[in-house]
Amino acid sequence: MPREKTKTDEKERKAGRSDAGWKEAEQRRQTLRRMLDRQGASFTRQRATVFEYLRQAKHHPTAEEVFVAVKRDLPKISLATVYKNLEALVACGAASKLLFGDSAARYEIRTDPHYHTRCLKCGLIKDVNPPAGEKLTELIKVPSGFKVQDYRVELLGYCKSCK
Repeated sequence: MPREKTKTDEKERKAGRSDAGWKEAEQRRQTLRRMLDRQGASFTRQRATVFEYLRQAKHHPTAEEVFVAVKRDLPKISLATVYKNLEALVACGAASKLLFGDSAARYEIRTDPHYHTRCLKCGLIKDVNPPAGEKLTELIKVPSGFKVQDYRVELLGYCKSCK
């Protein structure tokens, strides 16, 4: 039995999304729904919109940047709702939260182990993939009895524009 068409389906059709593109987007929504369900959180239009923005972002946005971007599609959304949705996405494993000292938290869709570079002048953050198969925890002598759950590596310096 075919499923009922939604407003999102109509919006994507008007945007010229192909059947393959629509199917891919629907698979992403279903995966997100399952991840949220496992955490006891609900799938909402606001969460889906925040997730899609993070997925398409070419940088590591702050909550305020996400708010400005999603407000175009969801004019009644508040900054507090964006924060709550970002935290729900982090809690279910669909996004990562990056904390850099006293600066604003930044978010990204990648949840796999990878490193970051951060420019000390302009704050630009870029992903750096670890060499294939290299595990940082194998290169560092971890104290006996300590079980590593996760790690973050940040390389500090100056980007090409700020040299």
